[in-house]
Order: sequence, then C-alpha cells, then structure tokens
Amino acid sequence: MSEPAATAPFADCVTFLPSADLEATSAFYETALGLPLALDQGGCRIYRTSPNGYLGFCKRDEAGPSIVAGRAEPILTLVTPDVDAWHARLTARGLRFETPPVYNPRFDIYHCFLRDPSGYLVEIQAFCDPGWPGGGHLPRPG
Repeated sequence: MSEPAATAPFADCVTFLPSADLEATSAFYETALGLPLALDQGGCRIYRTSPNGYLGFCKRDEAGPSIVAGRAEPILTLVTPDVDAWHARLTARGLRFETPPVYNPRFDIYHCFLRDPSGYLVEIQAFCDPGWPGGGHLPRPG
C-alpha cells in the first residue's frame, strides 16, 4: 500500500443520485442532454460529463431507499486505484469511516464510506470492472 501524495488528485469523480424512474432518467441524460453512457451497472448508470467527471443515477426500490449504501441521498464518489492507502491516511488524520474498504460484487467495486462536515456521504472507490473508462483499477478478489 502506498501513501497518496499530499496533493494527489483522484482519478475521477462521480456524483451518484437516486432515481425513482431510472428509465426516464436515462432517456433524459442520454437523449435530451446527449451524455455518453460510461458504464451500465444494471441498477446504476453512469454518464460522462467531462473527461474525469461523471453523474451516476441509481434505481430506488419500491420502499424508497437508494440501492447504493442503502440510502436515498447524494453520494460523492472519489475514484482512486488505492482505496486502502486513502483509508489509512484519512484514518491516521482522525477521520471516522462508516464502512472500511470492502469489495462489492454487485457493482464490481472496492470502496469505503465516510461523511464530510456537512453530512454528505463520501465514497472512496476503485472500479474493478474493466468496462470503466480507463479500465478497472483493481483485479477482482478471489
């Protein structure tokens, strides 16, 4: 595990938002706005907005909560190939994580969650899926 540089930028940034109607949302962003679909994860679809910026929309189940982290709230996702190093660095700085780094087979990602001072959920994540633009950052476990 390497220590991220003090000024190291993240590789990408995805803002995930819950969607009550993923099909209508997808049609709007793909057809009306013309955003390219970067990755379809089934329950979540991610659109490229700039070279390293993305919007992700995740289907909400009938009960209402988002299928991402069980919450119906925005999630700021910072993409990096070294989730463990960021987790260690931020933990050493006294930040508390809601979840430690873990592999999520449903979305083929490795990630952890913490909250910023405003209460927003921040996800530090690596894509294992080689379909992610730029390729997956980590091999799949196991």
